[in-house]
Amino acid sequence: MTGLSNRRSVMTLYTDASDPLGHSVRLVLREKDINSNVVLVPDGTRPEILNDFNPYDTTLTLVDRDLVLYDSHTILEYLDERYPHPPLMPVDPVARANNRQFRYRIVRDLYKFARDIIGEDEVAAATARKAMRDDLMAICPLFLQHAYFMSDEFSLVDICLAPILWRLPSYGIKLGPPGKSLLNYADVIFSRNAFQESLAETDKIFRDES
Repeated sequence: MTGLSNRRSVMTLYTDASDPLGHSVRLVLREKDINSNVVLVPDGTRPEILNDFNPYDTTLTLVDRDLVLYDSHTILEYLDERYPHPPLMPVDPVARANNRQFRYRIVRDLYKFARDIIGEDEVAAATARKAMRDDLMAICPLFLQHAYFMSDEFSLVDICLAPILWRLPSYGIKLGPPGKSLLNYADVIFSRNAFQESLAETDKIFRDES
């Protein structure tokens, strides 16, 4: 595995084309203007080369010379520490712990709902759609108090939440006027140059449903 890694002088990210977690990593790469090669893998396929890198049946994998990472949170924090400008995590230990906890909850809850929504079980999809909308409506007041998620600084929490918000039309979720504060926040994130640069053609279709 080390030999294969050494032949890759440019950082390479493998990710499913429609995976929101992979999109969050792509967004970090663009926010920090990291020279990298992004390999968008069609859904349902997994390159055989990943058998040499990733011991699990997953696609999301970052290869940086001798280093191979396949946990999304580890990848995000590695990129932030390896390329510290602009910083995407706070310096204070308490704030950093809260940042990790917020990301954990977003991935554990909203990303789980997203998987159910696009799944084949229509009952589970309907339940997940309602649960996701309820959770998003519950956090709307937070964006009346801060510019970003529980903070006045853009961070990895926003980077994890943004791909879900971008995909809401394709999930069949409309927040309407009660969700205005969250939708305004989403528009601010979507207007960032890095976010626009992170979009692949496969991402753009998620907004065609609106």
